[in-house]
Amino acid sequence: MKITPLLVCAAMIGWAPLKLMAQLKASSAAKFPAFSMEGHRGARGLMPENTIIAMKKAIDLGITTLEMDTHLTKDGAVVVTHDDYLSPAFMLDPNGKDLLPEDAKKYPVYQMTYAELKGFDLGSKYYPAFPQQEKIKTYIPRLEELIDSVQLYLKDKCKKQMFYNIETKCAPEGDGVLNPDPETFVKLLMAVIEQKGITPFVVIQSFDKRTLQVLNKKYPEVRTSYLVANTKSFEENIADLGFSPFILSPVHQMVNAELVKKCHDQGIKVIPWTVNSAADIQRLKDLKVDGIISDYPNLLIP
Repeated sequence: MKITPLLVCAAMIGWAPLKLMAQLKASSAAKFPAFSMEGHRGARGLMPENTIIAMKKAIDLGITTLEMDTHLTKDGAVVVTHDDYLSPAFMLDPNGKDLLPEDAKKYPVYQMTYAELKGFDLGSKYYPAFPQQEKIKTYIPRLEELIDSVQLYLKDKCKKQMFYNIETKCAPEGDGVLNPDPETFVKLLMAVIEQKGITPFVVIQSFDKRTLQVLNKKYPEVRTSYLVANTKSFEENIADLGFSPFILSPVHQMVNAELVKKCHDQGIKVIPWTVNSAADIQRLKDLKVDGIISDYPNLLIP
C-alpha cells in the first residue's frame, strides 16, 4: 500500500472514515475531553456567530469542542443559528440593506425556507456587542454543510477529531410557530448526525427538557447536557429533567463548590456558560468544573 500524507495524518490523529465512524455504538463512545474548551457559537467574540468560518477559527485556536445552536426551517432543513427570528442587530437582507428595529419579528426562521434564509448576510454588519468580531460576508449554514466543512478542515489541518455540542432551540410556547414539536426536532436533527457519522462525538444540549427526554428514551447512546439558568436547586433541576444527564450546563453565576460537588458525586459533568473574562474562567477552573463555554475561546487556551 502506498503511504500518502493523508494516511500519515490519519494515523497520527486517529481519524477514521465517516462510514466507519457511523457504525460506532454507545459502548465505544469517544472519550470526552478531560477539560472541554468550548467555542460558543464557534467563536462569537471573534467571528460571525454559528458560521463555518467561526468553527474554523475555534479549531485553529485549539479548542476541543464546537458549541452551536440549531433551528428547523419551513422545509425541514436543520440550520445552525441561535435566534427564533433573524436579528436586526447583526443581519443584512439579501440586498445588503439593514434590517430595521421594526423587523425584529418579521423573519421567523421556522416560517422560512432554507433558500430564503441563506440569502441573508450575518457577517458584514458591525456588531457593537462584539467589537473584535471580524466582518466577513457569510450566511446561516445547514448543519450537514457545517459538519462536512469541519470534518474536511480537520483532515486538511491534521487536527484531532472535535466534539460537537449542539443545542436544540425550542420551547413549548413555540411549538408549531417557532419550532416543531420535540419529537420531530430530535428526529430531524439525529438524521443529520447519524448520516454524517459523528454520533460518538456529539453532545446535545437544551433548555427545553423535552428534547433531552426524547433523546434519553429513543437515542440513549447520545450524550445530553441540560442547560439551566434559574434559582432551583441541583436536586430540583435533575428531578424536572427526570434522569441524570451527561452534563449539567448552568449559567456561570450559578456555579459554586456545592453545585460542582453534587454533580460530581452523581457522575455528572459541570460545564458553565457563557464565560468571557479571564477572572471568571480562573474562578471556575479553581472550582474544578469540567469545561467552559466562551465567546472568546482564545481565553480558554492554556
